[in-house]
Amino acid sequence: MTATIVVGYLPTPEGSAAVDHAMARARETGARLIVINTGRNGDYSHPNFATAEDLDALEQELTDAGIDHDIQQPTNGQPAALEILGAAVEFGAELIVIGIRRRSPVGKLIAGSTAQHVLLDAPCPVLTVKAASTLG
Repeated sequence: MTATIVVGYLPTPEGSAAVDHAMARARETGARLIVINTGRNGDYSHPNFATAEDLDALEQELTDAGIDHDIQQPTNGQPAALEILGAAVEFGAELIVIGIRRRSPVGKLIAGSTAQHVLLDAPCPVLTVKAASTLG
């Protein structure tokens, strides 16, 4: 049975970093990637909801890399964390990869945290990835 990696994708530097790390792991292990992108709590006009062009480019990148994959963009109003966790359970994921960004403690309290939800409730190990720093 082929291993599966679930990766949360946003069209952001953090989301790209998560996909890059998941692709590297998939190349090393021969795992299948399940890429999940969804709107913010049912808001499909939010910038987190990838455009068709974003998804087409990602599809091409994964295909060109020879990585077995499935890109899912659910539109059922579920929060991103629930979609990622649900996919991990459904596909028996051995790993979840998510991008994280730095947020203030107050920002975490007000907005909640998808990453925290995934970390606390994941049925498998979770790899959190930061985008490459532009500070030199």
